[in-house]
Order: sequence, then structure tokens, then C-alpha cells
Amino acid sequence: MRVLGIDPGLRNMGWGIIDVAGSRLTHVANGICHSQVGDMADRLLSLHEQLTAVLQKYQPQAAAVEQTFVNKDGAGTLKLGQARGIAMLVPAQAGLVVGEYAPNAVKKAVVGVGHADKVQVAHMVKVQLPGVQLAGPDAADALAIAICHSFHVQSSSSLAAALAKAGA
Repeated sequence: MRVLGIDPGLRNMGWGIIDVAGSRLTHVANGICHSQVGDMADRLLSLHEQLTAVLQKYQPQAAAVEQTFVNKDGAGTLKLGQARGIAMLVPAQAGLVVGEYAPNAVKKAVVGVGHADKVQVAHMVKVQLPGVQLAGPDAADALAIAICHSFHVQSSSSLAAALAKAGA
């Protein structure tokens, strides 16, 4: 299964793609969509076009996005929410179900601690995807989101198989 992780951001939207075969994770690609200069509509359109190109090129079968946290700056939170809308819309347009994970859940899945910093997340992404060259912190976070989603999908599949076996 190919999984796309997206770290929403209005200036920099990180993305990362991994292949999952059982418990084996393989890095496919990662990068950052940078919004163009202009008004909000132009910036969002730019992110939409770039992320759509990523999906068309790599053809993921699953996608996951980090949930937005609310900060003290209401206007900043609203802008991030608009970028997150693009991050959810593009995979949905491709027919993918989009998983959503809280930042602490992603960190706990990848690092083992819910309050890990960006350096720790990037380090553990490199440990789990040997040889990966990260395009930046936003791409590292996106790969962490993809890894988190793969763990949750595997857990759900294992649980469903166990329940089916128990019911047989």
C-alpha cells in the first residue's frame, strides 16, 4: 500500500510518500509545496495544483493529514485551517479516504513520546526510513504522518482479521 502523509501549512505544505508491505516501510518521495505570492485565493490554488501533481505522479492508495491545533492567534489558525482544507480536498478528489491524526498522536507513534520536538521526529523518520533525504522539517513531519497512518491501518487490519477469525 502506498501512503501519502501531508503536513498542512499555508506557506509550506509538507508531503511524504511511503510504501508499506507488512511491517516493512519504504521511502518513495518527500517534498514541500510552497504557496505562491499573492492573495489568499491564489496561494490556496497554488497549493492545490502542486499537491494534485504529487498525487498524479505517485498514485497513493491512502492519505493522512495532521489535525490543526488551535493557537492564540485566531487569524493564523483560520489560515492554517484553509490550507488544511486543501490538504484534505486533494486526496478526497482522488477518491482516497483521508485519515486525521493529532500532532501528539503522530509524535507518539513515530518517536514514542507525544511531546517530541521536530529534531526528534526527523531523527526517528530517518531511523525508520534508512537513507531518506529529507526536503525539510515539513516533509519530515509529513513522512511521520504517513508512518503513523500505516501503523493505524495495520492495527485495524490485524484487529479485523482477529475478529473475523474469532467469529468463524
